[in-house]
Amino acid sequence: MFFVLSKLLLIFIFPFTWILIFLLAAAFLRKPKLKRRFFFAALIILLIFSSPFLLNQFARLWDVQPEPLKKKSYSCAIVLGGFSSVDGNGKGYFNPAADRFIEGLKLISTGKATHLLITGGSGSLLNQRFKESVWVKTQLELVNVPDSCIIIEDQSRNTFENAIFSKRELDKHQLSPPYLLVTSAFHMRRSLRIFRKHQVDVIPYPCNFLEGRGNFMASDLIPSADPLSTWNIYIKEVVGSVAYYFK
Repeated sequence: MFFVLSKLLLIFIFPFTWILIFLLAAAFLRKPKLKRRFFFAALIILLIFSSPFLLNQFARLWDVQPEPLKKKSYSCAIVLGGFSSVDGNGKGYFNPAADRFIEGLKLISTGKATHLLITGGSGSLLNQRFKESVWVKTQLELVNVPDSCIIIEDQSRNTFENAIFSKRELDKHQLSPPYLLVTSAFHMRRSLRIFRKHQVDVIPYPCNFLEGRGNFMASDLIPSADPLSTWNIYIKEVVGSVAYYFK
C-alpha cells in the first residue's frame, strides 16, 4: 500500500502542480481579493522554483559529498537501480541517471570493488515484468565483467526494499563490510539513512550530481524552466526522507 500511494500521490508535491492549482483558483474565483492572492501565490512559487541560484544553493546543502576511500579494495559496491528504463517493446535502456552504472563499472574495472551488487526489480505500477537488475547484468556481461563478480537482487521496488534485500544477498555471499554505496548525490542522504538503519555498513559513493557543483554565474539569477523539473527530484527526496522516517 505504501508503494502504491507513494506513486499515486507524487504529482501533488511538485511545484508546477501548485502553480497550476493557484492559477485555476485565480481564474475561477469571483472575489477580486482572493483572485489576487492566488495569482500572486502562483507567481511567487514560480519565481522561487525557476531560480537556478536557489536550486544550486539547496543542492549544495542536500547532496552528500564523497568520502575518502581508506581501503585499496572493497568487497562489494552496491549500485542502486533507477538508472535504466523500459521502452514500449519491453526492452531496457539507460536513462539520465546512468552515471550510477558508469561509476559501478569503474569501481569493478579498477579493482576498487571485487563485486558489484545491482539492486532493483521493477519500480513501475504497470510494468512488473521488466526487472532492472537482470537487464543490467546483461549490460555488464557485454563489457566483459565476469559473471562471478556480479550479484543481482531483482525483487525490490524502492530504496527501503533495496536495503532489506541487499543485506540478504551480502550475508548470503559472505562479503565483509564496509561496502561502497553507489547512487545519485541527491538520493544518497535518504539511502544512507535507510541502509544504515538495516545494519548495512556503507560508505557513500555519490555520483550523477545534478546541481551545486559549479561556480556562481550571473545567468543563475535569471529564471529558467529547467530548475522546475530538477526541483521535482529534490522535493521527492525530501518528502521521501520524511515519510521513511515516520514509517
